Formats: sequence, C-alpha cells, structure tokens
Amino acid sequence: MKNENLEKVILVGCQLDDDDLHFQYSLTELAELTATAQGQVAATLIQKRDRIHPSTYIGKGKVEELVLLEEQFEADIIIFNDELSPSQIRNLSKELNGRVIDRTQLILDIFAQRARSREGKLQVELAQLQYLLPRLIGQGASLSRLGGGIGTRGPGETKLESDRRHIHKRIDDIKKQLQTIVDHRERYRGRRKRNKAFQIALVGYTNAGKSTLFNRISLADSYEENQLFATLDPMTRKMPLPSGYSTLLTDTVGFIQDLPTTLVAAFRSTLEEVKEADLLLHIVDSSNPDYSQHEKTVQSLLKDLEMDGLQQLTVYNKRDEMDPEFVPDSESDTILISALNEEDRVELLIKIEEIVKNQMIPYHVFVPVKEGKLLSQLKSETILSKLEFQEASQEYEMTGFHLEDHPIAGSIKKFQK
Repeated sequence: MKNENLEKVILVGCQLDDDDLHFQYSLTELAELTATAQGQVAATLIQKRDRIHPSTYIGKGKVEELVLLEEQFEADIIIFNDELSPSQIRNLSKELNGRVIDRTQLILDIFAQRARSREGKLQVELAQLQYLLPRLIGQGASLSRLGGGIGTRGPGETKLESDRRHIHKRIDDIKKQLQTIVDHRERYRGRRKRNKAFQIALVGYTNAGKSTLFNRISLADSYEENQLFATLDPMTRKMPLPSGYSTLLTDTVGFIQDLPTTLVAAFRSTLEEVKEADLLLHIVDSSNPDYSQHEKTVQSLLKDLEMDGLQQLTVYNKRDEMDPEFVPDSESDTILISALNEEDRVELLIKIEEIVKNQMIPYHVFVPVKEGKLLSQLKSETILSKLEFQEASQEYEMTGFHLEDHPIAGSIKKFQK
C-alpha cells in the first residue's frame, strides 16, 4: 500500500508512574496497532503527570501543543494511549480538527478488519456498540466530518446520531444471534467430548507466533501474518503426535494488555473453546523485550476467564531472534523453540506427548486377532508404546496409555490379564 493512502496519525500518551520502560513499550505497541489499522504515525506527544486530566486527558498547555502539531503534520487522526471518557472525547474534539479516538477504539477497529466468521463480526459489532453507547453525545460532530477510516469501520459508519433505542435494539438482536451460535457450538463440543479427544489450546499475547506454530504442527491453514490480531476466529484442527495419537488443537485470538472490557466480554464465548482444553500451550515471543509483561497479561486474562487452573506448557517462541535480556520462567513447565524450525517442532510434539501420557492411564492387554476393530481403535485412540504378535496364542500384546473416561476403557478392561 502506498504511503499517501495511509491516514496521518499523532499518538498521545500520558505517563503516570516512573516505569519509563513499560510506558515506552505501551507506546511502541500503540504505534504497531496504528500500523496494523493502516495508519502512519507522524508524531508522538507525551506528558508525565500524577493523574490523567479529568476533562482533556493531558494538561491545557499540552492540548495547545497538540493543536500546533496537528496543523504542522496535517494529521487526520489523534490516537490516545488510554481509554477516554465521553467528556474527554467531547472536549478534545472541540479543540482539534482531526478525529479523536482512544486505544480501545483502535483495537476494536482492528478487530472489525480481522473478523472473518459471522460470529466474529457479530462480536466485534456488539463490542463497538457497547463502547459507543455512553459516548453518543458529542460524537456527532466528530463523526459527521469523516468518510470512513480508522476507528469508524464496522457500525461506526452508520449514522451515530440515530437514537439510543435503535442501538439497544441492535445489541439485543446481536446477543440473541450470538446465543444461537454458542448453543450450536456447545452441541458440537458435546459431541467432541463424547468421542473424548484430547484437546489442546494455543493462547498467548498477540503476535507471539501462535498461528505460525498452529499451521506447522496441525493439519491446518490459518491466516498468519506479522501483525497484531492476525487471528480472530478460533479454529480447531487435528494434530497428530509422534506416536500417531491424534489430538485436537485450537488457535485463539491474541491477548493484549488493556484489552477493552467490552471485548473481554464479547470474546468470552469464543474463548469457551479454551475452557474445554486438557492442556494450554502458552506461546511467548522471546524476542520481545516486554515478554515478561506479556506473560503477566495473558495469565491475568486467563484468571478473568476462569481458565488459570488448566495445565500449561509455556512455549518460548522465536529463539533465533531471542532478546539478550531474556530469562525463561524457572517455576513453570517451559520449552524454547522457533516455530519455523522443524527439529524444534518435533521436540515440542515429543514434550506434548509426555504431558498427554501423564494425564492418561497405562494399560497392558492381549487382543485376539479377530478383534480387528479394537486393534485399530487402540492404534488411533490411545498412545501405543508396544505392539507384538504372539504366535502361540494368536494374540497381539499391546501396552500404551488411554484417557480415563474414554469409551475404549471398557474394552481394554475386558482383555487385560
């Protein structure tokens, strides 16, 4: 895309504590989010304060400086690093000609671009409407002078002066449609549960490399790109382990710090897939200097979603570009890999298989030759570690591991000696 097609953006951040490094990372992330939304950062304005200014986010003097910057760079849009209150948006819009949006609107906009499935689109629209509802007053002026662009995709393009009843009605309508999709997914999940497959979910900070890994270790074709939120809709595929045992692997939306609360609520149903997992693969980008904060953000969101009790394997990715300051967490189960390296992926699958075995029950059976169906089931639905044909008794001696409540457990019992 040519640069002249990109909207010119000024970023504005307010630092409230002395953690310069963390503040710098959050601004870098805001710039990356802007690039993902197809904006070009022309300038950045920063102010250090004890607290956010209640009516204009930054102080009066800084607002004047911002007005001059806007004129100088002919900026189309001014993006603030925190969520703005309705009155802050209103007051800033009076002073500035460009469009005023905050971090939340920017993230919602990227989600609007990324949503592929009907459910994803509905969830984004729901989150956008819930965000816009308290901000309707005062949005009219700033939104009537734009013709699309960052922060206005999705329902933002409709005439937002339309009354609240219309938006409330649309929210109710979307919730009903989403409930139907959730019910359908629960039926599908119920079927999967009855068939008792071992389920693994990939979680992690946005752009940690989940989709890259997902595409290379599963039988899949997920969208992968060096962008924030490249994956939005969860996708589940089969993933064979080295023994041939087949598991189910789900790729999920990337987490991000200060994820808008409307989005956490909206994507709760999407992330329900993760709740069913027997194992979480927490993918961490070891090349990112802020990797430790990313890990904390993911753990905190998992806690919010009541998923912190699930077994986890921390997969430190991008070891070929590792940050010089990187130190793996010594207290959790970890592995260091590059998703692009085949040997590393094999090592990861071996480690996953060990974890799967630890959640299973060992068995030792002698299966008669005529039990063809059971033989093939044991090969595909359990982790088989020994298979020997006993000539004298015309039986197969088999040892391996099976899931405790798998339907096959009854047949295994029958042939144990």
